[in-house]
Amino acid sequence: MKISSSIFSLISIFILLLISSATSSDFDGFLQCLLQQSNSSLPIIDAILTPNNSTFQSIYQLRANNLRTFLSAISRPVAIITALHPSHAQAAVICAKRHDFQLRIRSGGHDFEGLSYTSKVPFVILDMFNLNSIDIDMSTETAWVQAGATTGELYYRIAEKSNVHGFPSGVWTTLGIGGHFSGGGYGFLMRKYELSIDNVIDAQLIDANGRILNRKSMGEDVFWAIRGGGITSFGIILSWRIKLVRVPPRVTVFTVQRTLEQGATELAYRWQQVAPKLPKDLFIRLQPVPINNGGNNNTVRVSFIGHFLGQADGLLRLMNVSFPELGLTRNHCLEMSWVESTVYCANFPNGTSIDMLLDRVQENKVFSKSKSDYYKALIPKQGLETLWQGLMDIEDILVQMNPYGGRMEEILDSETAFAHRAGNLFMVLYRVQWSESHGGINTTERYVEMSRRLYEAMAPYTSSNPREAFLNYRDLDIGSNESDETDFEDAQEYGAKYFRNNFIRLAKAKATIDPENFFKNEQSIPPLPH
Repeated sequence: MKISSSIFSLISIFILLLISSATSSDFDGFLQCLLQQSNSSLPIIDAILTPNNSTFQSIYQLRANNLRTFLSAISRPVAIITALHPSHAQAAVICAKRHDFQLRIRSGGHDFEGLSYTSKVPFVILDMFNLNSIDIDMSTETAWVQAGATTGELYYRIAEKSNVHGFPSGVWTTLGIGGHFSGGGYGFLMRKYELSIDNVIDAQLIDANGRILNRKSMGEDVFWAIRGGGITSFGIILSWRIKLVRVPPRVTVFTVQRTLEQGATELAYRWQQVAPKLPKDLFIRLQPVPINNGGNNNTVRVSFIGHFLGQADGLLRLMNVSFPELGLTRNHCLEMSWVESTVYCANFPNGTSIDMLLDRVQENKVFSKSKSDYYKALIPKQGLETLWQGLMDIEDILVQMNPYGGRMEEILDSETAFAHRAGNLFMVLYRVQWSESHGGINTTERYVEMSRRLYEAMAPYTSSNPREAFLNYRDLDIGSNESDETDFEDAQEYGAKYFRNNFIRLAKAKATIDPENFFKNEQSIPPLPH
């Protein structure tokens, strides 16, 4: 979606000032350093964009998917390095560190709080979007995937090689692999094959000294940390090596919808009891949306979106035993290849060509505020009614409730840095969104406050002490560091919510790989104090 002139003017009030504390000599020295450091056959000068470049603003906005984050940005980057070669990323690290610019790393641009492309201090964006190669080796059933590749591209390239292989990763098809994997990475295969990070077997990482490290040279503690701890605290991911998973030639998907008047509350309550205990081959997401019928006739429609690693006959037999209340029939069921199911689950109409998986940039950008929760006990029917009312009060909101169980119940919290494992029934995303026609600071504050009210209303039913949150659904409300230097006490607040008991080990790994805390942001992991 293009930003209108009025909204662009408003955004410009906040972002048009160049970094006031950066002198021209700092910037000139930074540019000279880049030219001296790069030793690639691809000239780094072709990858450097400054505000004087005609394409600077369009590239800045192209991969910035939450328009709200521009409203809170008080500066724009002094430069964007659109790396064309790994050496360009190495040079960006060395020169940003040498000339005291903070480095923000962006691949897909789905960072919910914009931490990959905004900052309150002088900064440079390292854009990994061009580093998007995918090298699949079917003899070992593995692949090397560069950070700038998207989930859609990965699914498409796997399907080019095999119709019986897939990979457990996100539903949105424009997610950048670099950041998405590092925070966990989940989707419709999570109950069968866990998370993306559980299927990562090696990585290439650029550290704060500009060195390219692999699993062996970075060490097992750091390799543990970047799988679920987020990469932006530890370095820059160049590529992940992943192991592919086996899928049947045909899978079955379905969507069953019920309104409150059609018994959706009873079904949603039953879903909580059933979905985490179903066989691993079956994943059923619950997705309620408010429906405005005018006047006092508002309601909620709940969609039960299923993905089954098998054919319709087997699914129907299973559902008739485990969840007959849903009333699933053959008319609801669609059989297709696994790669076609990734298109369906991304909410594209049935029959959409898989070529859309190669569309790398998100369209229809909106202003949004997102929050997440983990539930370890059933939400009582009264709690569900509280949720329904909250949705109707907000109207433009996306809620996704994703079941756990299966393999997620069998892995120890400490196996990777991702700590939300056994004991959870489901996780929830709440995403309030509004269009540019309603943009502006006052409107933004109103919608953000709506999201906070709904979040507080659900507090009696969620995990507690701490109230857990999903790192990839970044939320600065749960704690942040406002200063340039991350305070360890501040970090413990959000660290416990994102990482539970793994936070201290993450801080130890940070002290190993980046003791001077070069890689940092408002919610980064600081080095463990001596």
